[in-house]
Amino acid sequence: MRNAFNSAWLRPILLVAIVIVVWDISVRLLNVPAYLVPPPWQVLEQLVLEGPMLLAEAVPTLVATLGGFALSVLIGVPLAMLIAYSRTVESYLYPLLVFSQSVPKVAIAPLFVVWFGFGILPKIIVAFLLGFFPVVVSTVMGFKSLEADMVDLVRSMGGSRWKMFYKVSLPNAMPAIFSSMKVSVTLAVVGAVVGEFVGSNAGIGYVLQRANGNFDLPLMFAALIVLSLMGVILFMTIDALEKYLLPWHVSNRLDSTQVH
Repeated sequence: MRNAFNSAWLRPILLVAIVIVVWDISVRLLNVPAYLVPPPWQVLEQLVLEGPMLLAEAVPTLVATLGGFALSVLIGVPLAMLIAYSRTVESYLYPLLVFSQSVPKVAIAPLFVVWFGFGILPKIIVAFLLGFFPVVVSTVMGFKSLEADMVDLVRSMGGSRWKMFYKVSLPNAMPAIFSSMKVSVTLAVVGAVVGEFVGSNAGIGYVLQRANGNFDLPLMFAALIVLSLMGVILFMTIDALEKYLLPWHVSNRLDSTQVH
């Protein structure tokens, strides 16, 4: 029984169940109006009734999320390599990247709608802008965390720069890259919804706006649950890919956790 409660799958489910029970009890005891916080059973009812619609609307959001996330990785990782291996590139680009994060994405999202229309492209760009920075920062730290003694050892053995990168630097940076991808994919979900808030006629963001305009809080909560599940599934997918490609890192992480 104790091992069952220590299960990595059971703990989150148990926590969600506790939150739902507390939510229901709080609404009943405090007599919270449904137009402020709907009871859980109303949200569940909306999930059942509007489930097909919510799943259909989740598709454009998922496409924008994956598009922005893919751009974040495809552009962020090579750029991080340049920053990590070139002080000149770092001195020019790194301050600009930090400065770009101070610009609210909600403020510039309408510009993308004006420039690129109401299609999927503005949502992908906003998702990319939110997911891009964590990939760059974490990947740079991953490449720079290589110990100098390891570099000297490889060079003393006559290893070329390509072998140094392929055999040592890249494997050393892969855990940081995967960690950044987990953060990036969840932020890309937020970016896609922000893009849909600004201008869209489809997607979970559009459903949230419509539900807010109609004061339909059960539908709004149901849409938020679908959105949260999307983020969790994408996060778990990246985590499973990391366990498959980097079993040595996952094993070391588990061993260190057990020691502590």
